[in-house]
Amino acid sequence: MLLTPVIVRRMRLLITNDDGIRAPGIQSLIRAVARWINDAAPGVEREALVVAPSVNHSGMSSAVGDVFDKPSVHYVRHVVQGAESVLAYALDAPPALCVIIGALGSFDGYRPDVVLSGINAGANVGRSVLHSGTIGAILTGAQLGLSGLAVSVQFGEDVHYDTAADVALEVLGQMEGAPARTLLNLNVPNLAPNELRGVRRGRISTAGLIKSAGPRAGGSALSDEGELPLRLGAATPQLGDVSDEAPEDDGALVVAGYASLTPLRGVHEDTDSNMDDLMRSSLDAIERHLSVQR
Repeated sequence: MLLTPVIVRRMRLLITNDDGIRAPGIQSLIRAVARWINDAAPGVEREALVVAPSVNHSGMSSAVGDVFDKPSVHYVRHVVQGAESVLAYALDAPPALCVIIGALGSFDGYRPDVVLSGINAGANVGRSVLHSGTIGAILTGAQLGLSGLAVSVQFGEDVHYDTAADVALEVLGQMEGAPARTLLNLNVPNLAPNELRGVRRGRISTAGLIKSAGPRAGGSALSDEGELPLRLGAATPQLGDVSDEAPEDDGALVVAGYASLTPLRGVHEDTDSNMDDLMRSSLDAIERHLSVQR
């Protein structure tokens, strides 16, 4: 008599990115996930669905676009070479909208537990955490009760996406059974696996995407119309000068050859008691205004 395997752990992934479904980062990640699914131990069930933008939507954060003007999204089936068993779709949508659509059971009722976003071409450290579409995807998932892992690799020539994918799978293994809305941001140096110095908990640095703009960035004097050149800061794909960062800052860790892993929190109400006075006075002011209008 054949016995039905008892499932003791289950993880259903929703894979997306902001560079587009044809980007080498997500392709490498999907192939790694396909192997990870096949290597699951008895009693462990792993599944994956890819719902990713059809084109590049970098820097879109959690934007969904004007869904009121166009309340439909074009999709097309996509086959990833080397991971044909993983069902994949390309959507005419930014990553946050891909997550919403993918999480709502739009594809044969599939309901994920974890959003796996990346692998982004370029580190997402410092203030880029706010602007990144890679991270915006997992923040959006958290609003739907999902956990998330955002994965990025330092930009350069011959990017080692395989290194980032291997490290990401190790983290995913630890996320099995983690509380809902667990959010992690993983940044990996552009190094071969044997060159990686290790992994550290990274603190979000103050490095910004834009260091200066306009005349301060080498542009001409302002006129009625023109171009404002931008001088990029350290929180960019190329990871510039991070000498002013503390050793435990995310960008500094990546430059030093360490993978940086940072826990994040999604959008939530500020329940700090320091806000009580401001909230009370604001509510009272509105009530007084409304009483005059009545």
